[in-house]
Amino acid sequence: MRKSKTLARIRSGKTVRMCCLGHYMPFYVAHAAKSGFDCIWLDLEHRSFSDRDVQALLVQSHLHDIDIMVRPATIEKTGLYRYLEDGAAGLMIPHVNTAERAKQLVDAVKYPPIGDRGLDGAGLDADYYLGDTDAFVKHANQETFLVVQIETPQAIQNVDAIAAVTGVDGIFVGPGDMGLRLKIGTGNITLDSTYEIVAAACQRHGKAWGAPTGTLEALKLRQSQGGQLLNHGGDFGAIMKMLKDCAAVFASTEGGSP
Repeated sequence: MRKSKTLARIRSGKTVRMCCLGHYMPFYVAHAAKSGFDCIWLDLEHRSFSDRDVQALLVQSHLHDIDIMVRPATIEKTGLYRYLEDGAAGLMIPHVNTAERAKQLVDAVKYPPIGDRGLDGAGLDADYYLGDTDAFVKHANQETFLVVQIETPQAIQNVDAIAAVTGVDGIFVGPGDMGLRLKIGTGNITLDSTYEIVAAACQRHGKAWGAPTGTLEALKLRQSQGGQLLNHGGDFGAIMKMLKDCAAVFASTEGGSP
């Protein structure tokens, strides 16, 4: 049973080196691992994958010893812990607005005494064979993680209670959804203050937190605020940059723009 690189980095006070994947690219897993990343954020919320696609990517993550954190398109209990059985190192759940929702998620993905996850033992997470049940359950609770996303003003109002929930391992700010909602809100919360509020709540309750970081400056800023779960880079942006750069090369040979 493999140990989580994400949790190891968090426990040692270091930045989790995370990149995003939104398309079925098995080779991406190997290259991310070889490049020194600790974790791949696999986005199923906004991208479509078959169950077999996800399982294949998770097998690749075990072969190359890199975490995959799945952001699922469901909060149905058995659907969530099936990802863990198939080998996910962790889950990131979008739009968690209340401590009650956070507790429901803990109940789904943590084994007793923390939660109420169902036990199988024939999945990749148990090396396809459950020997010592007690050792496996202890390992699973210690080496898989639950991250909840703060993406609405309601979530910010409840973030201290959310961060206090036992079994929540991290909080991730979703700036896109949060920024969209703040534009139409009437309160005094800003995106900048959102990061500060989340950072303070996580510090009080000993939880990791993070966010996407599109630039080196953003990465350094979140690190200075105590953020550890920091995503920088992904397949979508990489492909767009490659196409733009290559088009510019062609344009340079013709003395014009693409």
